[in-house]
Amino acid sequence: MFTPKPTFKAHLDPDFMPAKLWNATYQKAVEQSNDARAVCIHVGRPDGSGWNFATRMLPQATKFKTVNQRYGERLVKSLLWAWGGNRIQIEGAPDLACHLKTHYKPNGLRSFDAKFMGQTCFLDNFLIESVSKVPEISAGQTKTMNRDLTGCRIGFDLGGSDRKCAALIDGEVVFSEEIEWDPYFQNDPDYHLEGIRDSLHRAASALPRVDCIGGSAAGIYINNEPRVSSLFRGISPAVFKDKIRTLFSRLKKEWGGLPFEVANDGDVTALAGAMSLNTNAVLGISMGTSEAAGFLDATSHIKGWLNELAFVPVDYRSDAPTDEWSSDLGCGVQYFSQQAVGRLIPASGLCINKEIPLPERLEAVQEKMKQGDERAAAIYQTIGTYLGYSIPHYADFYDFHQLLFLGRVSSGEGGQIIQQTAETLLAEAYPELMETITISMPDEKMKRHGQAVAAASLPVL
Repeated sequence: MFTPKPTFKAHLDPDFMPAKLWNATYQKAVEQSNDARAVCIHVGRPDGSGWNFATRMLPQATKFKTVNQRYGERLVKSLLWAWGGNRIQIEGAPDLACHLKTHYKPNGLRSFDAKFMGQTCFLDNFLIESVSKVPEISAGQTKTMNRDLTGCRIGFDLGGSDRKCAALIDGEVVFSEEIEWDPYFQNDPDYHLEGIRDSLHRAASALPRVDCIGGSAAGIYINNEPRVSSLFRGISPAVFKDKIRTLFSRLKKEWGGLPFEVANDGDVTALAGAMSLNTNAVLGISMGTSEAAGFLDATSHIKGWLNELAFVPVDYRSDAPTDEWSSDLGCGVQYFSQQAVGRLIPASGLCINKEIPLPERLEAVQEKMKQGDERAAAIYQTIGTYLGYSIPHYADFYDFHQLLFLGRVSSGEGGQIIQQTAETLLAEAYPELMETITISMPDEKMKRHGQAVAAASLPVL
């Protein structure tokens, strides 16, 4: 009953079990049950903010125990990484809360998630509890994106291989520069500070004055503090706490306390896409080293969610590929990144040395794609099938009308194949969604300096 067969098979990964399809099968069983129960899951944070997800589950009966645990555990995992919080409260399913406590305890299956969401991200303990009624929704750090580019602004974007910086006067770009750097494994925090400082001063030299500064950077940022970021992976925990968490507050002080805002690069990508397309309700997904994401809602708000879709399960088979960081199965990073390409190369039949780094393997696949090699095309068709089934899954957590995807995996003809495959699947399997969701890739203007320009709009004057 809970092994549905996808209408569209992933070409090089025929055992792929889409999360959306499995959940739909479960919910069909719920509809046919006379004793189904209403369940609500609250994802909360130490500052009192939190969000609720209402669903229905099969009765608490022995025969449904396994599927109830599977449905509930995967759902909570998804909500944690999409929205972010250190407190899970469950109304209507005490059995699920009890089950999850065993997973999220030290040395449990989800101990990585518990530690990450607790002490690492929200600087507090992680808690799961059963409650008679979940708290009301509280928006917390939601920010209105006015897209205001008036005045003299600087915007920067920090990536793993380069840092971009732009200077604007009333929305006109008067300076734009990209400088290579290598932040990942630097153990001296001054390397990062001096690099960012240098870019800001170079941009400022093109302006008569600086009114505000906005930044985009990989990682999780709360109240302008980096909590987790691959950019600083070489920094020891003690130095990270003392030097990196305060990095942007120190830079703000250097600039006289002017408005200075930093946001997750995924959210800024979504904002850049919204500005480029002149729309709202945008979910942006970047397929690069990992899967990064951001969300701008229908009222032009960044909600302060984590949007770490790399850790959200999209494949529910029992032997799905393993994420090497969290040790969980079927998570997005293995389907929408360079890791996905590397994983699919052997099944494609392409002879590419598996010992070379993933970026070089991706380049080799892209070169084969330019030559019209059908084996390379099959890799992109497979990723397109993953995306086509995952878009309706993401739509359960995000209310979006524009899906913007970008990143190195989407470059060239391969990106077009991903888009076409996903659109075909949506049109036939989920026509109601295809009527409301448009899939697109960024134009050349956005690729050049759209991220830095969007970041410059973050501060409010």
